[in-house]
Amino acid sequence: MTTLAHHTPAPPTQAALLKAHTKAQVLEQLRIPVAVISSTVFPTLALLFFVIPQGMVTSNPITALTAIAQLALFGVMSSFLFNYGIGIAEERANPWNSYLRTLPAGPVPPTIARALTAMMFAFFALIPVLILGGLMTSAPEAFTSGDLSWGRIPLSVVVWLFCGLPFLALGLFIGYLCTSKVAIAVTQVVFFPMAFAGGMMLPPIMFPDWLNTFSLFLPSRAARDIAVQVLSGQGMHASSVLCLVAWTVVLGALALWANRRDQGRRFR
Repeated sequence: MTTLAHHTPAPPTQAALLKAHTKAQVLEQLRIPVAVISSTVFPTLALLFFVIPQGMVTSNPITALTAIAQLALFGVMSSFLFNYGIGIAEERANPWNSYLRTLPAGPVPPTIARALTAMMFAFFALIPVLILGGLMTSAPEAFTSGDLSWGRIPLSVVVWLFCGLPFLALGLFIGYLCTSKVAIAVTQVVFFPMAFAGGMMLPPIMFPDWLNTFSLFLPSRAARDIAVQVLSGQGMHASSVLCLVAWTVVLGALALWANRRDQGRRFR
């Protein structure tokens, strides 16, 4: 008599789940090329139309680097907030994604996969900003003169992506609380005032005193100051790192609470 051995397949590892979720989310983003292209070229167009024509900015290497860093972070913030704030709200109405949330994989693999996907597409948005800034401003002179190290450029790209983490958490918070139509309005209402008050459209040196003081408490201002400091060596306030870490923790806790609230309401 032959005994047949029954082998129960081993459950997938967290790494395998993370890889599968990341691949699925990248493909999902690529299915809407217009959205990918628009989020990629948006900061480049802002640099082309609002910075390049200003000779006083482009002729000074440090002010040019400051403008490039501000718009690079603007692109990261835009990618994270809109992809998560609106994307999560739309997925909650999708039956397939509702089914995925009932699986025993848990929220960690899809959440990390979202962060990796958002960082990847935000990275693509940074490349044309750096190329255009290098070709059409005097920014490279700060490096060719030896005043700044070339290593600041790749380091800046990494720092800019990590400076987007509080906005990623804010996008999750909005997405898990709002319907898709409400999320579009809320994200726009939050994004533009925060970007302006954070000094991404105008340098904080042009702010009145009350706005400058207020902006120091915002995550966008802290992220902007760190982004500018890493690339140009100037502009960071003493409280910037502490402010960004505090906002990342607070918004991360709110995003986790919103996720559990939505999970409890829909799958209890």
